[in-house]
Amino acid sequence: MEQYAAVLLWAIPGFLVFIIIEIVYGHFKNKQTYTFMDTLASLSSGMTNTLKEALGVVLVVISYPFILDYLAVIELENSLSLYFIAFICIDFASYWNHRLNHKINVFWNIHVIHHSSEEFNLACALRQSISGLLGYGALFLIPAAILGVPASVISILVPLHLFGQFWYHTRHIGKLGWLEYILVTPSQHRVHHAINPIYIDKNLSAIFCVWDRMFGTFQEELDDEIPVYGVLKPVQTWNPIWINFQHFWAIFCDAWYAKRWVDKLRIWFMPTGWRPNDVAERFPRSITEDVYNIEKYNPQYTFTQKAIGVFHFIAINIMIFYFLFNFGELSVQFRLIFGLIIFASIFGFTSLMDLHSWAIKFQIFTGCIGLLLLWIPNAQPLFAELFTLQIGLTVYFAFSLIFTYWNMAAVPSQPQNT
Repeated sequence: MEQYAAVLLWAIPGFLVFIIIEIVYGHFKNKQTYTFMDTLASLSSGMTNTLKEALGVVLVVISYPFILDYLAVIELENSLSLYFIAFICIDFASYWNHRLNHKINVFWNIHVIHHSSEEFNLACALRQSISGLLGYGALFLIPAAILGVPASVISILVPLHLFGQFWYHTRHIGKLGWLEYILVTPSQHRVHHAINPIYIDKNLSAIFCVWDRMFGTFQEELDDEIPVYGVLKPVQTWNPIWINFQHFWAIFCDAWYAKRWVDKLRIWFMPTGWRPNDVAERFPRSITEDVYNIEKYNPQYTFTQKAIGVFHFIAINIMIFYFLFNFGELSVQFRLIFGLIIFASIFGFTSLMDLHSWAIKFQIFTGCIGLLLLWIPNAQPLFAELFTLQIGLTVYFAFSLIFTYWNMAAVPSQPQNT
């Protein structure tokens, strides 16, 4: 985990630089693909995923070293060809894991966050899940295990494989000629993120598009069919934590209200969107039918509200970088406490930007509790060698309370949700 945290220290600034370049390019080309809160929501989702991965919050059901021990038939020599074969195996596994996420109800919950943006840009690439709490991905790496690919090679290549999927989340690059037959391109991935009927559940490959062509899930981007982005059940929120578990909650509620026990069990593993008939009749749930006339989720904000959102976003980014930079020196206990503070901060400010009627009270509560926990005597041993962080968090919670009061005083109550 310490190595992964170190990699993220370099990767995250790189992603942010490319996002800024795309924003500036879109401005000068008069083709802006970013909106204020959608961008903050995407980047905040990236922060929650970074925390989750760094903390290792996952229960490994089956590990790659385990299946390697039992299934290895041959052992490839350590060479450039080994890394190439391993990368192909990872990409093959990614295709089938991705396809599973799109086809099965409970697994869609892991992936819906990535499709939840109604925009399509490089920031959207950072909308990654925190709801994948069970580690079963090794099952898709059985071909690599049979070939005896060492676990250390897989560990090196998996992050590179993930980072390699960043660049094609853009609307500014057209079709790329012969590369369209080999690699996943921006054109192909625009199709994947679209909810147009002809584009749904297509182009599931990660790096090499040959898997889609082999297994019947390829769809070219059509000139007369402009992609419409999002999900058929719009999430209607900027809160990445709620987006991550929104679909799970919907399935849970359907299972709870289903009359037949068989429906209570099978709903989790039925095709995405399936609901028991009796539940669908009693609790109808809207789904987008006319994808070409969607009204995007876009609450209107005053300058004050935008300034508060930017303040929280910058402050939480500083926390994240402090967390990653000092990761190896922090105790497990402190990592969890600091991680919880960051999660609560992201949840709070994105709920505030959703204009929830309870969000201001939540901000006041967390600000007061945060200040109390930072300065009670029992907290002093925890911060004994991290006095700078203690001061920094104190300043953050204090300003959070001030800005929350400023928001209350300057802006009339505008509850978007309750």
